[in-house]
Amino acid sequence: MRALIVDDSKSVLLWMGTALTEIPDLVLDLCDTPEEALALATTRQYDLVVVDYLMPKLTGIEVTEALRRRPDYHAIPIVMITAEQDSEIRLKAILAGVNDFLNKPFDPIELRARVTNLISLRRTQIELAAHAHKLEAAVREATAELASREREMIWRLARAIEMRDGGTGAHVSRVAAISLVIAKGLALAPNFCQMIHLAAPLHDIGKIGIRDAVLNKPGRLTPEEMAEIREHVDYGVRLLDNGTSELIRVAVAIIGGHHEKWDGSGYPRGVSGTAIPIEARITAIADVFDALTSARPYKEAWPLQRAFDEIVRLAGSHFDPDCVTVFCEKWPDIEEIARTLRDDEEGAPGWASQSAVPPVDRQE
Repeated sequence: MRALIVDDSKSVLLWMGTALTEIPDLVLDLCDTPEEALALATTRQYDLVVVDYLMPKLTGIEVTEALRRRPDYHAIPIVMITAEQDSEIRLKAILAGVNDFLNKPFDPIELRARVTNLISLRRTQIELAAHAHKLEAAVREATAELASREREMIWRLARAIEMRDGGTGAHVSRVAAISLVIAKGLALAPNFCQMIHLAAPLHDIGKIGIRDAVLNKPGRLTPEEMAEIREHVDYGVRLLDNGTSELIRVAVAIIGGHHEKWDGSGYPRGVSGTAIPIEARITAIADVFDALTSARPYKEAWPLQRAFDEIVRLAGSHFDPDCVTVFCEKWPDIEEIARTLRDDEEGAPGWASQSAVPPVDRQE
């Protein structure tokens, strides 16, 4: 432990240094000017400062104020030596950050006892801070591990749903990647962008509640079966609703809103505009674009440029115009995702081809 003693009297410094050498494991620096003391404090970390009140140029209060302005000296014990009994001066010293006082003339035994106690307090303070840092590191590590497991579970669940729907899982990967590009382009908070990236693959998780006979039917669906297919949105919301994690709440917003349309003609609630959560508006573009550019039993994969033109055409009706603007601005990145992150999926079952509206809507 290192202590800084500041007094303009060399004899007092010598006397104090002699008295404090009996304290084990204590290194002393003695300064007879406050300017020298403050200069030393910029290059060395002290665990205790003992400073005289009345000195030329700077008082002990001013030295204390200067030290307390430095982050490394916010919690360092500071003792002021003074013969002053004026309560106003002592109050100013306390407000400046002085922790204790020694009255002149002082007893060497009292001096050693005060310094020993304060050094012990400082040592405990350091140990507690080190322990707190260890705990923080352990909590961060545990939190990161839990988050990693949560991400892995969500990703595998999304891939399982996609494979049940006739794909291989690459669709959800592309939807996630494109959603992230658009979210970043909208300058959303970085943490929110990551949440969208992780939650977007769950957009069709409600299909787990659709009967296999309907979900995998190769032929034309009846109106009743189409209505059942659309229920996958409600199934997904009910499956994840009332979750406690922010990630699950974002996923619920995406699930419930990714089939809504900007003009209010979507489902299940027919909401419009900004009433649709932004994460759902983003995922809707990524989902539709990837559906267009992927081969299905009822159609060949669209060329990327044709799918791009379709997304642009539907800005303001199906899609949020601002999201489409970012889609256009980030087109090189999105095109790269579409070209490189491919798979050999066999396509969706026949129910997806039954809509009489343009192919962009053939993804119930």
